[in-house]
Amino acid sequence: MSRTEDGVKTVPLTREVYDYLVAQAEPPTPVQRELVERTRALGGPARMQVSHEQAVLLTLLARLTGARRIVEVGTFTGYSTLALAAGLSPGGTVIACDVSEEWTAIAREAWKAAGVEDRVDLRIAPALETLAALPAEPVIDLVFLDADKPGYRAYWEQLVPRVRPGGLLLADNVLYGGEAARADAEGNALAIREFNAHVRADDRVESVLLPIADGLTLARKR
Repeated sequence: MSRTEDGVKTVPLTREVYDYLVAQAEPPTPVQRELVERTRALGGPARMQVSHEQAVLLTLLARLTGARRIVEVGTFTGYSTLALAAGLSPGGTVIACDVSEEWTAIAREAWKAAGVEDRVDLRIAPALETLAALPAEPVIDLVFLDADKPGYRAYWEQLVPRVRPGGLLLADNVLYGGEAARADAEGNALAIREFNAHVRADDRVESVLLPIADGLTLARKR
């Protein structure tokens, strides 16, 4: 444990510590392992896949909330969708929003192999269009944002009114490699910094930013 004079308490995340952390989570299933390998084969875009410990957390949060209605913005090759679908209550659905037929084709194969394809409603279209077309009633149990960073605030504004009281909103990459903490942040990092400030000032929710992977905001609708 490391504690500085100003009261900061943290553990430096060395490779050894990270491997130990991951080992405390449920191990990946054969389908998850195969999906990781297929995604790695894409090269550079593979960095967009959520980490396994995040996936385990998504499943756990879906179960803890008894989620039946989940909205995911940004599906990629479907690892996070797979995790969310695994945590759904019986009869539940994940509405997965993405614009790529190519990447989500990989996702579809994984969902089928895992036996959860009937729980996923994939919608290929700009996410704002999909979200705006959802019923206005606050019936969503859980939201996961992991898409284009400049779009986060607009997605948030479409989703918060549609989340039920006590429901959860999760946003990924909210540290953006640490760049979001910089006052001189630019580009995607600046978009994330501004989004974080927006969430922090939003009295419709109570929130905390967790240092898991690239940063994960966990917000509860009041």
